[in-house]
Amino acid sequence: MHPTEPPFLRLQFYLTSAYPCSYVPGLTARSQVATPAHLVNREVYSLLIRNGFRRSGQFTYRPQCDGCQACVPVRVRVGEFAMRRGQRRVWKRNGDLRTILLPLDFHEEHYALYRRYQRERHAGGGMDQDGVEQYSQFLLQSHADSCLVEFRRGRELMMVSVMDRVEDGLSAVYTFYEPGSRDSLGTYNVLWQIERARELGLPYVYLGYWIAQSRKMAYKIRFQPIEGLLDQAWQTLPSAPPSSAD
Repeated sequence: MHPTEPPFLRLQFYLTSAYPCSYVPGLTARSQVATPAHLVNREVYSLLIRNGFRRSGQFTYRPQCDGCQACVPVRVRVGEFAMRRGQRRVWKRNGDLRTILLPLDFHEEHYALYRRYQRERHAGGGMDQDGVEQYSQFLLQSHADSCLVEFRRGRELMMVSVMDRVEDGLSAVYTFYEPGSRDSLGTYNVLWQIERARELGLPYVYLGYWIAQSRKMAYKIRFQPIEGLLDQAWQTLPSAPPSSAD
């Protein structure tokens, strides 16, 4: 990549030391990190995300693993997206949800939902022990154009999503929801962001990384057409077989 914008040219990139891979057991991972964090504003992050980077709090990175390219950055082509039958059912089932866009501020109600979600959906993964400081660093710190999206059913908080706006789309940063719900809230959240991007006239929704070997990542390939950054070029990925949520 050869961007020439001055803010980008002031960035520096370094490689982390190896750490256990979170997605493929038995492998180690490394990340390339963009610094300093305060330079990664909307303009700069728009360049970075088109080149495979991702944001976690103020930490902007992309996988740079030795001998492994399993992590594929993916984005949905909004203009061509059409819901499958199961996705239409999910959309209709959750049509009563009310959305509210908020700045990245701490809300005790959000944090309580986050703790329930981590304890019941990701027990033992480490994040189920997150205190307020870890939660805030992970989700509430950003130099990009970021917001919180609340999803409420009546007065009940059902889901919270952290979303970034970049120059050519929206980026789904992280979502947590009522763990006991059987309403496919995660699927609904992606559908909502696609429709939101369509309303804003934005061509893409970035969904982070897809890993073919990871069951946690399998849902992403079901939002078609979806592109992956392969060999430094965005290419259409093959469709997955329909599932009950499609």
